[in-house]
Amino acid sequence: MIKKILLLGSGELGKELVIAAQRIGQHVIAVDSYKDAPAMHVANEFEVIDMLDGTALDAIVAKHQPDLIVPEIEAIRTERFYDYEKQGIQVVPSAKAANYTMDRKAIRDLAAIDLGVKTAPYKYAKNIEDLTAAVTFIGMPCVVKPLMSSSGKGQSVIKTEEDIVRAWDIATNKGRGDKEEVIVEGFIDFQTEITLLTVTQKKGPTLYCPAIGHRQERGDYQESWQPVHLSDDDLKTAQEMADKVTKALSGAGLWGVEFFITNNGVVFSELSPRPHDTGMVTLAGTQNFSEFELHLRAILGIPIQEITLERSGASAVILFKEDLEKVPLYDGLDKAAQYEKSDFRVFGKPITRQYRRMGLGLAYEAKDQDPKISVERAKKVAECIKVI
Repeated sequence: MIKKILLLGSGELGKELVIAAQRIGQHVIAVDSYKDAPAMHVANEFEVIDMLDGTALDAIVAKHQPDLIVPEIEAIRTERFYDYEKQGIQVVPSAKAANYTMDRKAIRDLAAIDLGVKTAPYKYAKNIEDLTAAVTFIGMPCVVKPLMSSSGKGQSVIKTEEDIVRAWDIATNKGRGDKEEVIVEGFIDFQTEITLLTVTQKKGPTLYCPAIGHRQERGDYQESWQPVHLSDDDLKTAQEMADKVTKALSGAGLWGVEFFITNNGVVFSELSPRPHDTGMVTLAGTQNFSEFELHLRAILGIPIQEITLERSGASAVILFKEDLEKVPLYDGLDKAAQYEKSDFRVFGKPITRQYRRMGLGLAYEAKDQDPKISVERAKKVAECIKVI
């Protein structure tokens, strides 16, 4: 049962996955484009390569001969995954899933066209002229996103015609990967945004975590809380949508499926075939297994009998807001530790960037308590920790 896992992407989500893997004796090689990425601190081995270089990716796979390839980021030459599957390597959750979900165009067309799942209206654009036409068709306000990105990188809102050129520049310069194409989405008037962590198993039923609410700025989450109140009808609809999309993509693992909850029902937003940033709230002990433990068990084929809510909780991000690239130091851990029913994480990233997520404040209450109580305390914990 000891497997060799090649982790492609070694940020804070990957770090927590490696810790979960180490607890049950797995062997992990952490890969990223820079040295000293968070997951490299706790992995058995590490490699530094450009994962958009297919030849370099092939060489790493040939060198290590892993049992599993586990993507953690979008900027990977995912079309190579089909060949790795033919070699007998398990790609998580599957080569199809990884390839589709690393590209907003593929996953959006699958959901909206092939599966008939309700989404925001959308168009694609490959140049300024296409973008102008798409904005005219969709209407303002609308949201522009790169086809490949994470944590809100490259996203912006177009409210006036003057925003179009700026939105194009942001999307093409700050997205990940090498595709100079964007998606333009109609602006959804929503009550709340949720993440439904969905676990597909090799043998056994698909399971759903209690829904997670979250608040975003610049396309990146700032706080998340679990559980979030949903009507029975909205929860059932979200579960049915998540089941339909994950079955079409195939494979075992944990998926972060995002939805808008509106006055007119549930609207599918995005999907990640791996632990989700908003799901870091599960590090506050809100569930019997964290999202990282669930992902690991699912991909290894270890049966998961149930997912239970153990307490309500919240997470709040620690951001570095200045436009500087410096080696970070941290102050205020002692102050953060003075809050009851709380915890924190420092990710150990080797360099700062503007709005880079550097850590996390966590808080929790009894499961029958309003998780918004925990949100305020998690924010206070996060505010105590200064990146200097």
